[in-house]
Amino acid sequence: MRTRLTEHLNINYPVIQAPMAFAAGGALASAVSRAGGLGLIGGGYGDENWIDEQFTIARETKIGCGFITWVLREKPDLLQSVLSRRPAAIFLSFGDPAPYADIIHAAGALLICQVQTLKDAKHAIGIGADIVVAQGSEAGGHGEGRSTLPLVPEIADEIARTTPNTLLCAAGGIADGRGIVAALALGADGVVIGTRFWASSEAIVHPNFLAQAVRATGDETIRTQIADVVRGLDWPERYNCRVVRNAFIRRWNGAENQLSSELPEQTKLWHQSQESGDTNIATAIVGEAIGLINDVPDAASILNSLMTRAESVRTLL
Repeated sequence: MRTRLTEHLNINYPVIQAPMAFAAGGALASAVSRAGGLGLIGGGYGDENWIDEQFTIARETKIGCGFITWVLREKPDLLQSVLSRRPAAIFLSFGDPAPYADIIHAAGALLICQVQTLKDAKHAIGIGADIVVAQGSEAGGHGEGRSTLPLVPEIADEIARTTPNTLLCAAGGIADGRGIVAALALGADGVVIGTRFWASSEAIVHPNFLAQAVRATGDETIRTQIADVVRGLDWPERYNCRVVRNAFIRRWNGAENQLSSELPEQTKLWHQSQESGDTNIATAIVGEAIGLINDVPDAASILNSLMTRAESVRTLL
């Protein structure tokens, strides 16, 4: 399936694997890239030792790395360290990418900016983002309130009016070939897929959370700030995080102030549960598309299935 994205990245399929913090390591990123997409290491909160380990695992595979942008402000040397690895792309989300655009381009990497609003898309276009990712609220992990279906064409129209060479990817709620074809129909050049690759054999996810998630439907996910409050992560107020509901989330959602008053006891409990795989406390960080997923194959099989279904759907249109 050829699109502007496949041509620009020299890949076989218009699929970028989302840089999910700590779940998307070198094994997953390299597997996606070898199978014909573009894989990304989830640099997330900037654990430099972990990131170095994952690049070593990926070896010389063409991959990129993603960051929560405001973390780079706290760790100014981290970006240059990763750029020394010569990644194909740097994926920035949830903060102002402007201070890093020239540095990334000077290193020969593509700048991918994930946005949740038209306003942020205009800013990303203005600083020279090579690829803008329109992320809808259906996505797993952090995001905002706009839905994928109207956000993607609104940004596509803005790109067509202002900078036609900028590429656009859709993200949020895409986990099978139908979603890929829909995204292309909306004006995207490709897709960014997280949850489907999160549920893969190469992802770094405790098997208990995988089992919890693949049993869940999209109805059982919720956008909340509980996961950030309990982990002591000072996220900007505009963002929240989509997770699978469990006993802990139901207990504290809407009672964030009370939860804050009971830290660090609850924080310790959460981290212990992450390590042990106690899904009554810690929980899977996935999107609404989890309702379309009921298995945990390898990444290459996932990508092949995605594209086979996409081609099948496309022939019916």
